[in-house]
Amino acid sequence: MKKVLVLCTGNSCRSQIAHGYLKTFAGDKAEIYSAGIETHGVNPKAILTMQEDGIDISLHTSNNINEYRDIDFDYIITVCDHAKEVCPFFHSNAQLFHYNFPDPAKAKGSEEEIKRAFEYVREMIKKYCMDFVKDYLVY
Repeated sequence: MKKVLVLCTGNSCRSQIAHGYLKTFAGDKAEIYSAGIETHGVNPKAILTMQEDGIDISLHTSNNINEYRDIDFDYIITVCDHAKEVCPFFHSNAQLFHYNFPDPAKAKGSEEEIKRAFEYVREMIKKYCMDFVKDYLVY
């Protein structure tokens, strides 16, 4: 079974959303992990935006990359430039992927504008994850 790590700065929004979609789309074809260079806790707005699309990430935890040092990943996906730049070296043959998604947690404006920012990023990540699973995890 393939092992996939989604890595972000704080493991609160983008990596959590990607984790939820990858797990949903890959089913039993892969083990999905997410982590951050730091841990900021799972953002309640990320939980809400995923619930609106039928995926429950409310029991996810915010994990530090160091918790997964001993796992031999097949794929590591960085979802922000900062995580890519400071991604620690793993002793593995993992294939590295990168996509710099906007950070919805930094959205400004009214509650409705912030909600739309989360939905926008969610849809970007959803498409990316769907394509990733089709191209790398489902044979």
